[in-house]
Amino acid sequence: MIPYNLSDPRLFGIMVGVMFLMVVSRLVLVAGFFSLVYVVARWTPLKKRRVNLRPYQRGQFWQEFGWSLVTAAIFALAGAIAAVMWQRGWTAVYLELNSLWDYIYFPLSIGLVLLLHETYYYWLHRWMHQPKIYRRVHRVHHHSIVPSPWTAFSFHPWEALLQAIFLPLIIVLVPLHPYAIVIQLSLMTVSSVINHLNLEIYPRGFAEHWLGQWLIGATHHSLHHSQFRCNYGLYFTFWDRWLGTESRDYLPLFRDRTQG
Repeated sequence: MIPYNLSDPRLFGIMVGVMFLMVVSRLVLVAGFFSLVYVVARWTPLKKRRVNLRPYQRGQFWQEFGWSLVTAAIFALAGAIAAVMWQRGWTAVYLELNSLWDYIYFPLSIGLVLLLHETYYYWLHRWMHQPKIYRRVHRVHHHSIVPSPWTAFSFHPWEALLQAIFLPLIIVLVPLHPYAIVIQLSLMTVSSVINHLNLEIYPRGFAEHWLGQWLIGATHHSLHHSQFRCNYGLYFTFWDRWLGTESRDYLPLFRDRTQG
């Protein structure tokens, strides 16, 4: 157990600052890498895999980065609150990996959280597309009609808060090792950036593969930004597929962008 009181205002403020730097660093590393992939692809045959062919808006990247800093601050605050909750014994977080069952449960817990996060995000996302909610909460994200890697965390503060509360909630309900939390948050960042890349990086036939058909990529999510009323998922397509909210243009567009 950490010998310091994490709820002490000074220590809590330092913790928020450190977590803010961690969130921003992770975003810059992942989004920066895939931005480089996008730029390099323009000079290769991969340029045919660009999903939405419209140009980016003037100043879009700076605007997205500015909103992302606000989002990072809110995510950091949620992370610090989660740490205080853990220290006070209010969570199911555990620190030991001793038995065989611990090592079996570890990857299972990550998979479980991904499924729960997908469910939370899908229904939150559909709710945010109700007209009154959309105008006040979600419209900032849709300013990016053509998404970019920097769109991944470009949220209005209300939306960032609604997404951030998932972490404190889930650590109360599901036993998780800190490493599992870090892996889940990293997968969230990578998945969000890939979804907003506007360059289809998955191979031809992936969208119809027995596994690939359940995973979301740039083509799938780009259609959400251009058509609005479809493709609400984050990691997986199953809610969209089961509830009929997957765009009918998805498979034809994926085949077109990955041919050749």
